[in-house]
Amino acid sequence: MIDIGVNLTNSRFDKDREDVIQQAQSAGIKQLIITGTNVFESQQALDICQQFSSLYCTAGVHPHDADNVGHNYLQELENLAQNDFVKAIGECGLDFNRNFSTPENQQRVFTEQLELAKQLSLPVFLHQRDAFNTWQTILKEQLNHIPGGVSHCFTGDLNELKACLDMGLYIGITGWICDERRGQELFDIAKYIPLERIMVETDAPYLTPRNIRPKPKSSRNEPKYLPFVVRTLAKAMKVDEDELIKHSSKNAMQLFRLAG
Repeated sequence: MIDIGVNLTNSRFDKDREDVIQQAQSAGIKQLIITGTNVFESQQALDICQQFSSLYCTAGVHPHDADNVGHNYLQELENLAQNDFVKAIGECGLDFNRNFSTPENQQRVFTEQLELAKQLSLPVFLHQRDAFNTWQTILKEQLNHIPGGVSHCFTGDLNELKACLDMGLYIGITGWICDERRGQELFDIAKYIPLERIMVETDAPYLTPRNIRPKPKSSRNEPKYLPFVVRTLAKAMKVDEDELIKHSSKNAMQLFRLAG
């Protein structure tokens, strides 16, 4: 298994980061991709990759941080992306749900990062929440010039899913699908995702699968819980778990150009 989205720079991992990585590997997680959410955390993600084996990362600015980018943030991201551990630009995109940054700055920073991905021939690790039409319009202008991307933590409806697939995107599924309260729609439409387009992720420390038994004492999600996402997703897609693992791993290795 490959967990394509882990927020290992999060402070909730500061006390036991090495143990978390080792436990993930013991649980069959072959490789982890650490998510970069701003320049500082992208540098932190790269630092972690250089300390441990089987780790890679992204470098980018989350829409929440769009208001706070420095004048030279693109150059800083480009410098980080020269390192072989950095496999994608992102997490980038739009989030009109919370608007921690203005929609105008979000769109500007998103577009600039797509241009950077185009320049560097790197795929994109994409975020979208309550901004689908604007997000899609911006993406369509750039995707033909970028070597692919993944809609990280997809939680949209069937129309949005089909639109993402039509754009050639991979679909990243998290523990959201394990939550019968808010993830039922995602469970119901997962069968429409081709095996050639699926990826799995925990988005740890967020979105802890609700189907973990026995229930963990801590609410912190960890990459070692990825098998619970796989189990539920395989059921929703009506495929064998091993088949899902094989395809999701192959897809991740292909998009992010990971070593075998």
